Amino acid sequence: MDLEPGKCWDNSKKGSWKAIMLLAYQSLGVVYGDLSISPLYVFTSTFAEDIEHSETNEEIYGTLSFVFWTLTLIPLFKYVFVVLRADDNGEGGTFALYSLICRHAKVSLIPNRQHADEALSSYKMEEPPEKDNSKVKILLEKYKTLHTALLIVVLLGTCMVIGDGVLTPAISVFSAVSGLEVSIMSKKHHQYAVIPITCFILVCLFALQHYGTHKVGFFFAPIVLTWLLCISTLGLYNIFKWNPHVYKALSPYYMFKFLKKTKISGWLSLGGILLCITGSEAMFADLGHFNYMAIQIAFTFLVYPALILAYMGQAAYLSQHHNSDLQISYYVSVPESVRWPVLILAILASVVGSQAIISGTFSIINQSQSLGCFPRVKVVHTSDKIHGQVYIPEINWMLMILCIAVTIGFRDTKHMGNASGLAVMTVMLVTTCLTSLVIVVCWNKPPILAFCFLLFFGSVELLYFSASLTKFREGAWLPILLALFLMIIMFLWHYATIKKYEYDLHNKVSLDWLLALGPSLGIARVPGIGLVFTDLTTGIPANFSRFVTNLPAYHRVLVFVCVKSVPVPHVTPAERYLVGRVGPAAHRSYRCIVRYGYRDVHQDVDSFETELVQKLSDFIQYDWYRTRGNSMSIEDDGSHSNESSSYRLTVIGTTSFCSQQGYESQQSVQPGSASGFPSVQSMTDVIEMEPMDANERRVRFAIDNDHESETRSEAGVQMQEELEDLYAAQEAGIAFILGHSYVKTKQGSSLLKKLALNYGYNFLRRNCRGPDVALKVPPVSLLEVGMVYIV
Repeated sequence: MDLEPGKCWDNSKKGSWKAIMLLAYQSLGVVYGDLSISPLYVFTSTFAEDIEHSETNEEIYGTLSFVFWTLTLIPLFKYVFVVLRADDNGEGGTFALYSLICRHAKVSLIPNRQHADEALSSYKMEEPPEKDNSKVKILLEKYKTLHTALLIVVLLGTCMVIGDGVLTPAISVFSAVSGLEVSIMSKKHHQYAVIPITCFILVCLFALQHYGTHKVGFFFAPIVLTWLLCISTLGLYNIFKWNPHVYKALSPYYMFKFLKKTKISGWLSLGGILLCITGSEAMFADLGHFNYMAIQIAFTFLVYPALILAYMGQAAYLSQHHNSDLQISYYVSVPESVRWPVLILAILASVVGSQAIISGTFSIINQSQSLGCFPRVKVVHTSDKIHGQVYIPEINWMLMILCIAVTIGFRDTKHMGNASGLAVMTVMLVTTCLTSLVIVVCWNKPPILAFCFLLFFGSVELLYFSASLTKFREGAWLPILLALFLMIIMFLWHYATIKKYEYDLHNKVSLDWLLALGPSLGIARVPGIGLVFTDLTTGIPANFSRFVTNLPAYHRVLVFVCVKSVPVPHVTPAERYLVGRVGPAAHRSYRCIVRYGYRDVHQDVDSFETELVQKLSDFIQYDWYRTRGNSMSIEDDGSHSNESSSYRLTVIGTTSFCSQQGYESQQSVQPGSASGFPSVQSMTDVIEMEPMDANERRVRFAIDNDHESETRSEAGVQMQEELEDLYAAQEAGIAFILGHSYVKTKQGSSLLKKLALNYGYNFLRRNCRGPDVALKVPPVSLLEVGMVYIV
């Protein structure tokens, strides 16, 4: 299933029905693995303790009615018909909703935002901003506390997804393997085999993660398709053989009858029923791998009917079997002649479902890291064709240890189900809240519509959430503990990142200081290119001034590089690089801002070096052409604008100049042909860092053919010299200059702040990957500058 971005799932190129049906088929293995195996444990968890199966069948019929309407309202109505439409350029998930809201309202806490980011082609708005004067939007933008609260809600959803990545593999594999109790061994002996077999399968599953989903993804869709056909066929068999009238239990009347009889016990049992929608969030989270129509077709016409038939078949069987010595289990309703094949197929399907949530956990941690909300970890991209397919070694082994601990510690479906149910419901509540904001802020719909959406679906989900919360001592404490631990880490890291940026912003040095550095002060320029990494998009960072103070030399070509994330899923290569001068051309100093979306793959260092030098070369040629054009047509009252050039950044596209001697030709650069530039989108001035006052610049036009020829010749020579200096510096070597930070609180700070930053953050910083590893910098080219941040 090698899905190439921009081809098969591009919403603008949905293609023929044949392509859509192929995508719908492929989505079965990636999206619906978790949801499709829920029949293995829903009835088992529901009847584990709170309610019992009686002769009247009211409990079975009530449970079936709840399952039917829960599957209908949440996955079908909420996700398929509403939430899937709230995509971010085809991407889904918690961060996609947050990204949408941040683009339409000024609520983002990402510090180094620029107006140039809004010029990105993927930074599209649903409605023009001037038409949007929603009171909800104004309220959100007004209070900084609401910005923080929104981020906390997003982080809560993220932490619960990670918690689900621990619980889903454990409960899925355990439920599938528990079929051994029915198949080959007694209840007394099966517990000694189920736990070791489950742990062995989990170890194998996590040990194979480094190969990537795409290596075995080809087999995923057939397994899930076969499983869905299997459970729907068994469901039909049980319906016709045991109780053809079970369809009557789909009426909402049986829900009320169930609650009337079971009272508080029935309400508590909802914690087991809600497991029928486990994995529904994957429809939205994996939207970027497919498209809306493919996921809608797969769920509506295959997954949904198959699940309903499976649950009806189980209910039909149980309605005629009340005195079974075996625990209520899915395998009890499977005919003995096909029990072994179903058991093997169930184990394979549970592995597929587990693989999907594990991959999703890696993806969401990668997104969190991109937005500065998670400590740096090593991210390995396992596929060149499936975008966003990543593997994180540290997280993988932590998940494996936690999964095995959950399996050995809980030892039954009941406790695992209580824990998993709370995690799933929390994620859905977060999605409902964020979608309500999207309806108002992004879609500009009336607030009453968003309120109705929030009230209806929020009420249903709160009912299940409250039932799960009562199981705190019976397993539900685990996702709460995990979420609390992860939220402390993520919020602490984000808070420290913001404080470090503010410190850099207040302590940056002026351009005059940089230009004053020279031989008269004992400062030497050495051969090579120096890449100074900083979070700042303007000014000279303090770590560079500290570097020059301690080592009075810097490189012949100096580039201040800012690698930043923007609130869009992807940035096209043609829009990734913003390049500008720092000071006059003779100083050979530049600024390069490299922009990535929260789902983008960061380049390896070799391709980054080569591409950066190429972008600088393109910028030099473009800038000299612009300078020549200005000097031929414009005469200023003051000096010519090397200064203005230093305050401008230019988007450098993917197509370089066709000729090194482009300035010797008589061709003029026009948008759309630009001497090798494909279009105005590939290279255009997009921002002035410090806009000039129009009143301070008077322009008059002059025509002088001799002066024009002389200027062209001088510009060509100077451009050639600058290019030669750049390539000579590249041959001499490239050095990466990074700050090695240590955070310390100011005197008089509160005890909580001291504990959080002096001990908590610095502990995380020392034990996570350094910025050199995140940027994939070779150690031989690394220069680290120690910096103490007083915040």
